[in-house]
Amino acid sequence: MSQVCVEKSLIFRSNTPYSTDIVSDPGGRDPLFCVRLDDSKMNYFQQPQDIEESDFVEFLEKYGRHSFLAPSQVQPSFSAFYRFLDSKSTSCTRIFTNLSKSCMTDPALDAASYYRDFTVLKVPINDTVMQSMKVNVTAVSPPRAPHMKDSTCTNVVSEVIYEIEYSGTSGIQSVSVQFKVSNITGSSRSSLQQHFTVHFWTRTLSHMLPRSGNPGYNTGAPLLIANSGAMQHMSILRSESDGSCSRFLRHKIQFGRNMRTGCKISLSPILEGSNCSYMQQKLYKAFWGMNRTEDFGIIGSAHSTQAEEWMTILIQNCSVQALKCTSCCMVPVTLEIQILWTKVGLLSNPQAQILGARHFYQCHPLKFLNMSMVPVTTVVTFTDMTDWPEPPRGQPQMDWKLPFDIFFPFKMALNVEKSYRGDLAGYLLLILIISSIFCFWK
Repeated sequence: MSQVCVEKSLIFRSNTPYSTDIVSDPGGRDPLFCVRLDDSKMNYFQQPQDIEESDFVEFLEKYGRHSFLAPSQVQPSFSAFYRFLDSKSTSCTRIFTNLSKSCMTDPALDAASYYRDFTVLKVPINDTVMQSMKVNVTAVSPPRAPHMKDSTCTNVVSEVIYEIEYSGTSGIQSVSVQFKVSNITGSSRSSLQQHFTVHFWTRTLSHMLPRSGNPGYNTGAPLLIANSGAMQHMSILRSESDGSCSRFLRHKIQFGRNMRTGCKISLSPILEGSNCSYMQQKLYKAFWGMNRTEDFGIIGSAHSTQAEEWMTILIQNCSVQALKCTSCCMVPVTLEIQILWTKVGLLSNPQAQILGARHFYQCHPLKFLNMSMVPVTTVVTFTDMTDWPEPPRGQPQMDWKLPFDIFFPFKMALNVEKSYRGDLAGYLLLILIISSIFCFWK
């Protein structure tokens, strides 16, 4: 036959500008799409004609028409500010057929690919981007690159958290990223579940965190803390769905509300090539979070530049005493955050003010150094130390609205009445004596 045929389903006929025929094979089965081999005008196997520069305008008028290329997209108009800055979280599962190869080459497993060599624009613009409009992404304690150790891929990114600071007048101010890594053991089909979080938080016009009170703390408002001058909210460990502790997704401490949380800290990456002292420091850091708290705001509207509005947190680590057990290690398992506060100011409008705060650690001997999980507990307690003034004394005045003793006016009135009755009896006795003297002289 002088034509080559394929199944109809394999060809999109609408893509050809030529008319085509669908024929059936000799057996009358599926229809076929055929191309004639001996007719150059009926197929695409044509030698293109050479076009000289002088002939370009002529051919453009003759053949210049719409092509299969997508037309150039019109650049969308951007607003002056970002909109809909919503904090979101998502997750996905990656499957590896060759873990030893993917461990070193897959950028999704390397923490550096999530912040290195890219920036974020402060505001959306479609003009020339100046260097002053770019914001670098800062990595908080970035882990090392993944590498294979025996049949295990270590330092694999399992969680990514972006913290984006945004100002309504100046756009994005800073972007930081935090990581959580894990290990994957190689097999025929290894898998990894990754979690991604983008968290936006807004600065006020005074470049502070949202006020927790003005000036005192409001019940339920977060506590202000400072680390090297950077203000943030005090937080404690929270558990993930599997009961393990999360260093990044933490509970914010709310003023006046006692809290208790419990979770399990994985020791498997800590125990590799480590000693007791190293293990203790790792567990202390797990309680701290990303940064160790240094100072706390005495009032809810504390400003970072006002030293008198901040106080140092007292930290009492548990004493590490030598144990008779050679395979034991005294590790912190409980953190109690004790906060003393009082009400100051007018009785009609008292303001809550923190007097002091202490981090009190309790330790427990870890007898088996090969334990994979250690349960820990965090407790937050608020103690009201308000010293109320004495009730007023003396005669009630006209401008007193409500004394502490509601029966005080009535008691004073009864005392006045008794005094008046005593004086009246004295006067009557004196009158009787004088009257008897006059009667005697007569």
